[in-house]
Amino acid sequence: MNTVRINVNKQIDGYSFSIAPSIRDFIKKLFPNAHPANNIFVGYDTKSDFEIYFGTLENYIYPALLGVDKNSDLKMLDEIEFVDNKTGNILHKVTPRDEKI
Repeated sequence: MNTVRINVNKQIDGYSFSIAPSIRDFIKKLFPNAHPANNIFVGYDTKSDFEIYFGTLENYIYPALLGVDKNSDLKMLDEIEFVDNKTGNILHKVTPRDEKI
């Protein structure tokens, strides 16, 4: 099963989304043309405005964070979990195989 964990760190002025080095290595092996980012920061006001017009932010964060832009490649991943760094709770799950991305 190809489950990718994205760490979510709530900060004073927004959220930081990041992946572990092992996930970056996994993504690079699975998708040689991928360019995963270390982290992405989104301010609270940006998140609120974005979700009003476009929907759930997480559906746009994971392709950018993983550096994978082909929908067919993303559908090779079984599940993506957004996990709170402090509590370990799963905040959001995405199943790319089932998503219209």
